Amino acid sequence: MAALGRMAPKFGCSWLWPSGVRGAEVGRRGVRALRRSPVRVLPSQKERRATAAEEQKRPPEPPPPPQPAVERGSAGPGLWYEKASPGDKRLGKVVTIAKSKKFRDHHGKVLLEGHRLIRDALEAGAVPRTLFFSTVGHLKELPEAELKGASLVKVKFEDIKNWSDLITPQGLIGIFSKPNHANMSYPAAQLASSLPLLLICDNIRDPGNLGTILRCAAGAGCEKVLLTKGCVDPWEPKVLRAGMGAHFRLPIITDLDWKSLPNNLPAAIQVCVADNKDPDARAETMSMPRGSSRPDPARLKSKPKAAPEYEDEEGAAGVCIPELAVQYYYENWTQAPVAVVIGGETHGLSPDALQLAASTGGKRLVIPMVPGMDSLNSAMAAAIVLFEGRRQLLQRHKQEDERQTFPVVG
Repeated sequence: MAALGRMAPKFGCSWLWPSGVRGAEVGRRGVRALRRSPVRVLPSQKERRATAAEEQKRPPEPPPPPQPAVERGSAGPGLWYEKASPGDKRLGKVVTIAKSKKFRDHHGKVLLEGHRLIRDALEAGAVPRTLFFSTVGHLKELPEAELKGASLVKVKFEDIKNWSDLITPQGLIGIFSKPNHANMSYPAAQLASSLPLLLICDNIRDPGNLGTILRCAAGAGCEKVLLTKGCVDPWEPKVLRAGMGAHFRLPIITDLDWKSLPNNLPAAIQVCVADNKDPDARAETMSMPRGSSRPDPARLKSKPKAAPEYEDEEGAAGVCIPELAVQYYYENWTQAPVAVVIGGETHGLSPDALQLAASTGGKRLVIPMVPGMDSLNSAMAAAIVLFEGRRQLLQRHKQEDERQTFPVVG
């Protein structure tokens, strides 16, 4: 339209525009006309009546097919389970979510797999929510009274195999409420064999190591295990597998900072640390027992010296690390009660751990190694020190019993 407005004066085509209207104004009107919404044409009343009559003549649409009824089965008196239909994705969805630490913390649920682990959890009082199994025989091996409040779902073994982390799945996966150590009922045999020996895990980040350490603590008869912040989640599937049921044999208190940790220790406790730092040299790292030549016995018996300063993990200087009396792990270091701190292999013992040991009159326990060896695995070091502590405590108890039975007459 604008182009025609420019051509009108040139060719004398005044007939293109109405009198008194310029070409630019007509062009703008044309643009506004293009922008208008189309007008909806309503059908007449006669057409609406005809359409309504046709709709009434149409046969009604068939109802949607009914949903297949849930197939149920019985596994014993009062114990019913549901058979998963083809295409049921509940198992995969639940397993995927339950492996997330965020889900475990937010919803308070954990995933357990295998007969032994699930049976230990049920006997200790853990609350089951959902159990996926491939054959009814798996339920027969569990205490049925503890399963009545859970949702039982029978699935194909291939589905469990697809979602299992085990090389040879057992066909049994359970979702449990996250256990609280205060509400658990630990085995009577474990409680009867418990000793005034505690374990403190300082920054243990490897799942396999932490699971093995928990298993060693249960085997050595530790009273309980304390995990500081920075340790891996003990309810991670890899930790559970390596623990072999230790989670349900002794209390495990997690996510502790060093200020609140002493509140979980008994009075008059002595805290020792497993390390082989030379008291006369500045160690660049304070890791788990680092291998070196056999320490000088005279040096091990030396008294604590002035505390040097080290850098913390953030690199800030000025962190005062107290010096501790050093001795071999097989020499007498136990008193009732006693706690042992095991540090991680990457960052080693934290300054807070050494300060706690110094405040309780604790010692640094050395595991001698041949020259040329760099370090011990943290789980191996824990096993050595804990079982030596068990030996010393049992020997001390035996000597006390003998003195009470046969008192020395002066």
